[in-house]
Amino acid sequence: MPSEVSSQGQLDVKPGAASFDVLGVPVSVTTLDRASAAIHAWADDGRGRFVCIRDVHGIVQAVDDPRLAALHREAAMVTPDGMPLVWIGQRAGLPVERTCGPELMDRVMAQSPASGLRHYFFGGRPGIAERLKSSFERRYPGVAVVGVETPPFRELADDELSDLAARIACSAADVVWIGLPTPRQEFLMQRLAPRTGVTLIGVGAAFDFHTGAVRRAPPWMQKSGLEFLFRLASDPRRLWRRYLIKAPRFVWMIATRRGEVM
Repeated sequence: MPSEVSSQGQLDVKPGAASFDVLGVPVSVTTLDRASAAIHAWADDGRGRFVCIRDVHGIVQAVDDPRLAALHREAAMVTPDGMPLVWIGQRAGLPVERTCGPELMDRVMAQSPASGLRHYFFGGRPGIAERLKSSFERRYPGVAVVGVETPPFRELADDELSDLAARIACSAADVVWIGLPTPRQEFLMQRLAPRTGVTLIGVGAAFDFHTGAVRRAPPWMQKSGLEFLFRLASDPRRLWRRYLIKAPRFVWMIATRRGEVM
């Protein structure tokens, strides 16, 4: 069960809890190593499940959309992508580390030649999934990428979803990486998970980062919580609302509920 913010404004982390509450979203107490270990372990049980990679933008979207908020409570894991989420967990004394999509993907792929984990890429613009496959095969010889697809830019119909599930099953993939915008990828994973026996992970722009289609901020900006400035400067027309409206709103909501500014 997730923790809650108490009426006194303190973060209430239940004993033994695997997650902590951030504005109604249960964020997992995890690290890159623990998340990767879980993904590898799940490959043996044949159950369909999905993982959300959550940042400030996604939290605010969940506040505004009850369906998206409820979806996170169905997820097998909700990793803390944005540094503000990590800071909230760490202030509560929890062993939380940033577990973002590109780094989690790289960590799992790096360990896969030894573990035998098989992967399927679904998302990105035309040609990106194929480039991603080539990139990881060069980087980690022996990694098994057993399927790649570029989906149509719309919601899949039920018959299309069933066909996708059949293709995933035929590929014998263990993990399907979904590279679509939020919340489109989350709703797709929610619909697809019951039809598969694999782990679905929504990593958004990770496809673009790993293929070099989009540059990523320097490591020091990522660790200090300033990656948003780099992304905003790189694509202001698309991202200005996310970082100039939604991010300040997140800070205001956290401060209001906790009675303090982070």
